[in-house]
Parts: sequence; structure tokens; C-alpha cells
Amino acid sequence: MPEQLAFTIEVFLNGLMAGVLYALVALGFVLIYKASGIFNYAQGVMALFAALTLVGIIDGQVPFYHLINAIFGTDIHYFGWKVNSLVAIVVTMLVMIALAWMVQRFVFRHLVGQEPIILFMATIGLAYFLEGVGDLMWGSEIKTLDVGLPQGINATIDEATFNLTGYGFFIDNLDIIASIVAAVLVIVLVLFAQYTKQG
Repeated sequence: MPEQLAFTIEVFLNGLMAGVLYALVALGFVLIYKASGIFNYAQGVMALFAALTLVGIIDGQVPFYHLINAIFGTDIHYFGWKVNSLVAIVVTMLVMIALAWMVQRFVFRHLVGQEPIILFMATIGLAYFLEGVGDLMWGSEIKTLDVGLPQGINATIDEATFNLTGYGFFIDNLDIIASIVAAVLVIVLVLFAQYTKQG
């Protein structure tokens, strides 16, 4: 197989896996719109807030430490322990459920049936608000997230494609796992929407 064709297939597969994740984001927009009639422009910032919360919990970071240090003159940043990734994911899910409930209760509930420009401005304002609260709560410095999933090139795929085509495909393990998780979530959501009363 020509190397250019093999490279094209590799790029296509990597793009397909990235597309699955973007499809999950799009599905979130559609789900919120169908459930509430509001197009939530703040969804991306809510995902950012969830990521900041997850990293902060895993690292044992004190929430609002900048504010606490400024008010009380202290110098605290961390509790002094690390949290297991699975526990941190569960706690983050609970935090995001509480945040989503508050957003629905205090913001979206009052916007149903309003003019589109009002909805647009309210969700844009919510996005800026959550971004500011996230920075205040967890800090604005660059953070790394490691939940224990394998990362880097998949050696099996690399070796198999090299033996087959003479060109080893670079497919990231994290992309494979993320694509599988996204596909499972989409299937579960479709089944929930089609076969349950709440759906």
C-alpha cells in the first residue's frame, strides 16, 4: 500500500475518533435544547468547570484558596492528600449535578418562552460567570489531568498496520477509550430516549 494512502487512512481514523467526541458535545446541545427549549451557549464552560473541579479534587486542592488567602492572610493551597480518580469522578459528577440543578432552578426556569436574544445573552452571561467562578475556585494556572487511563501510541495497532501496509498507524490509546465511552453513552442515551417514559 502506498505510504500516502496509509497516511490518509491514519488521519481519517484519528479524525473519526475526534469526531465522535464532538458528536457527544453536539448531543449535549441537542439534549438540553429538546428538554428545555433553550440553546445553552454555556455548555462548553460547564465542561471546563467540570474539568477544573475534577483536577482540583484529584490534587486535593482547597477550593477558593485565592480568596481564603486574600481574606485571612493565610498561605494554604492543598489539603495534603490525593484523591483516587474514580472517587474524584463521582464527586465531580455530584458537583455538576448540583450546579446543573442550580442553573436550571435559578436561570433557565425563568427563560423558557423568552425572546431568542434574551436566551442568547443570558447563556453567554452564564458562561462568563462560570468561567470566573471556576478560575476563582480552582485558580487559572495550567493544569494537567491524569485519571489513570493509558495514553500514547497503541503498539498493537502500530505493529499490525506496519506488518500489513509497511506504515505503522499512530492511534492514541486515550482516543480509543474515549471513542468507546462516547459510543456507549450515545447508545445508552438513544435507548433511554426511545424506550423509557422519561425519554
